[in-house]
Amino acid sequence: MRWIALGAITACVSAAAATLSTPPNPPSQLGVAEIVARNVSARGGQEAWRRIETMVWSGHVAGARGSASAMPFALELRRPNKTRFEITAIDQRFTRIFDGVQGWRLRPGRSGGPEVKPFSQEEANYARDEFVIDGPLIDYQAKGVAVTLAGVDEIEGRKAYLLNVRLPSGAERRVWIDAQTFLEVRVDRPSTSPLIKGSAVSVFYRNYQSIEGLQIPLTIESRSAPGAPIERVVIDKVSLNPTLPDFAFAKPGTPRQRHAIVRVGGESQQQPSMAGRPSP
Repeated sequence: MRWIALGAITACVSAAAATLSTPPNPPSQLGVAEIVARNVSARGGQEAWRRIETMVWSGHVAGARGSASAMPFALELRRPNKTRFEITAIDQRFTRIFDGVQGWRLRPGRSGGPEVKPFSQEEANYARDEFVIDGPLIDYQAKGVAVTLAGVDEIEGRKAYLLNVRLPSGAERRVWIDAQTFLEVRVDRPSTSPLIKGSAVSVFYRNYQSIEGLQIPLTIESRSAPGAPIERVVIDKVSLNPTLPDFAFAKPGTPRQRHAIVRVGGESQQQPSMAGRPSP
């Protein structure tokens, strides 16, 4: 749920809602393999996550001004790292698409038609690194992910294991696992924004709920720096294994993409036609 992977979704959040019993061993006595195994189990189990090939989130993004600036969004995910994110702001739709190799951003243009721009190098690299359905810890060895234990930390007054995660590309993440619930409570990742290039974005996860046996956080908050505005993502609905057509993740401007039916906030809408416009 890293949406991760999309600049609009990030977080600065409280601990998980579900409270499990204190682990039998003191936090410092657990190794990486056991911490990850308990995390996978707490999230619903490896086999259950392996059965998920597609996922759709719909909800709203609330900025620093709260509900007054809430913006509906829909996020479609397909293994291993295809994404389509759509958000509506002031009656205008903004879209980000990643087909597994390349990505594009669509926004309303001055001429009335959509303006299409490719992902920046940082955005493309980040999107290629993401395991959008289940994250890097499930099946981490098979995925070529290296995980080491950096120590025991404290997040919002609760003990948490701090894991250093190295992805196959060499990119690094820092992941905090709550010492009681064994659910992720925080992830630090690099920013993809050219305005804060090289800085870290802290993402916190809260309000975990069981969705068909899987533990999924329904509130995600993010902050790019201390004192920076917080963006809060509230997930109202999660769909597991819905049918997602190939053209939903295709390059904008292709014939099938021009007539794609897209969903924003749970409602179907017709994709604006790009007929007559050159493919970007």
